[in-house]
Amino acid sequence: MTITAELLTIGDELLYGQVVNTNAAWMGAELGARGIRVVQITSVSDEAAAIVAALDAARTRATAVLITGGLGPTKDDLTKHVLARYFGSELVLHEPTLRHVEEIFRRFNRPMLDVNRAQALVPAVCEVVPNPLGTAPGMWFEADGVVLVSMPGVPFEMKRMMTDTVLPRLAERFRPAVLRHRVVQTIGLGESFLAERISAWEDALPPYLKLAYLPNMWQLRLRLTGIQPDHLTAEQLDAEMSERVAALYPLIGEHIFAEGETTLEEVIQQIFIDKNMTLATTESCTGGYVAHRLTSVPGSSGYVRGGVVAYDNAVKQAVLGVRPETLAAHGAVSEETAREMAEGARRALGADVALATSGIAGPGGGTPDKPVGTICIAVADAAGTVSRRFQFDRGREINIQYTAVQVLELVRRRVLG
Repeated sequence: MTITAELLTIGDELLYGQVVNTNAAWMGAELGARGIRVVQITSVSDEAAAIVAALDAARTRATAVLITGGLGPTKDDLTKHVLARYFGSELVLHEPTLRHVEEIFRRFNRPMLDVNRAQALVPAVCEVVPNPLGTAPGMWFEADGVVLVSMPGVPFEMKRMMTDTVLPRLAERFRPAVLRHRVVQTIGLGESFLAERISAWEDALPPYLKLAYLPNMWQLRLRLTGIQPDHLTAEQLDAEMSERVAALYPLIGEHIFAEGETTLEEVIQQIFIDKNMTLATTESCTGGYVAHRLTSVPGSSGYVRGGVVAYDNAVKQAVLGVRPETLAAHGAVSEETAREMAEGARRALGADVALATSGIAGPGGGTPDKPVGTICIAVADAAGTVSRRFQFDRGREINIQYTAVQVLELVRRRVLG
């Protein structure tokens, strides 16, 4: 049985862009892993009419409506009161919740106000969902075959409530069909070109397997989703999905860098550690962003030697040994300079491999010969040095991110031969 869910997030702060809705992403992943497909995510303001309209609409689309936000003790927190009226119920005191709230205030040696005690008021028709990490309880309603669950918007409170109570109860209540995801991460091939390469493979997928293309920068994630049909067991579905993924490698294997949610920098770290090699970075236009990505992975000290942010030409010459005549003839943004930067970083930091970036991130600094978005990268190792030049302008931040992906992929391919 396919079970659907709608996520309803309440709060003006979400609509004003003051808070990013990370709850929805986490909830969607957790629900999907349990065979519950999210069909819509809706955000509404702290207004009773907007909440009611969203509830009415959500109940026509989904088997379960999961609500977050608006359960605090202040006047703008309306969710509990709106739900009580929506289900024609009065608010009653829930004694276990009151004792829990009192214990929290006693533990922190803080006085309780009337608004804090009011947190223990819940609609009489709901089942209370315990909140071990906060004062606002969750509420479970059922009407006309649809489950509605209201939870706090505080992420760590919501996650604990979902994990402890809501997800197990939804699975028990609906017994959803098995739903599986397999993610294949590719790099270096545009969406349309990749789709053409695997067109026959995709056309051969049975109806219970669906492919989604999820592009991001120069990378593209292929997500294969399987919904268990009646004629297959869960184990048979897993086996078939594995076979389908394996069949991708003869088609686009050179562009696949990982399966699952492994990042490019995590892949690079594993390659270097497996080969007992070290890496150094030197960056100009990326300003240390590449080094940040590499060292954000736990265990990166096992292979990253260090880095140099050589923004100024004087630093390129004094620290990295870039020749003045190279700068004079080709400029700072050139493959020639990038190559000497990488070679200098490898020498200076004693690494097996070194990468370099140089470019014009923008918005200013471009020339007719080298417009904004001109990027030069290089990788040096014991066998020599390779370099690339690109032209890509999507604004400063995107230019920097794009440069990082390009040089990391060049490192990966170089080390793998």
